[in-house]
Amino acid sequence: MNQFSRSALMFGADAIARLTASRVALFGAGGVGSYCAESLIRGGLGALDIIDDDRVCVTNLNRQLEATRKTIGSYKADALRDRLLEINPKAAIVTRKMFYLPDTELDLTQYDYVIDAVDTVAAKLDLAQNCERLGVPLIAAMGAGNKLDPTRFEVADIYETSECPLCRVMRKELRRRSVKALKVVYSREEPLTPIETEELSCKKNCVCPPGTERKCTDRRAIPASNSFVPPVVGFILAGEVIKRLSGVK
Repeated sequence: MNQFSRSALMFGADAIARLTASRVALFGAGGVGSYCAESLIRGGLGALDIIDDDRVCVTNLNRQLEATRKTIGSYKADALRDRLLEINPKAAIVTRKMFYLPDTELDLTQYDYVIDAVDTVAAKLDLAQNCERLGVPLIAAMGAGNKLDPTRFEVADIYETSECPLCRVMRKELRRRSVKALKVVYSREEPLTPIETEELSCKKNCVCPPGTERKCTDRRAIPASNSFVPPVVGFILAGEVIKRLSGVK
């Protein structure tokens, strides 16, 4: 018996071996990305690159797996890596503390699958365009912020989505870039409007160490979040990747 014995009962030993030999890039280690990463490693993935330059802030405690009182101020990618290695010390986990931008130099062809769990449209568009051009499988999360119903998320091609405001923007911009397809996880739930509060200002009420407040203060509109929607999106992303790489779907 080993830690993947129960998974092998479902997928087969050969599938687990394929997962162990696979390498995935995860862009974003937040509420969605962190749960996706842990599900991948628990599922048998052998190598994972975590791309994220953010640090853990007290406001992350409500939804991000690596966020604890002990990790506040630490790089999210490093805190997540340490947790994942406690689950599978044999996993090859690389942290790349960087934000992905259109001019980022990173060879995407080294990955068997790319996961987009970032929250900037420019990065999502560039990843979609580059992955299609290079023939690298990609799945993208269309956002878990301002959502309340985890049962409304589904997998679809971006051009088959509806209701989601982010999907609407992505469809328009991807057409302009002649991107033919993009697998996404999205919700048809109408986004809620966040309740205005001064407590979201890191400078006044956050206990983040100096220099780590940027995430809370640089945004014009901070999305509302909860503890039970982002994990579901992360699990769906991981499930799609595991099924594809294991050969069961």
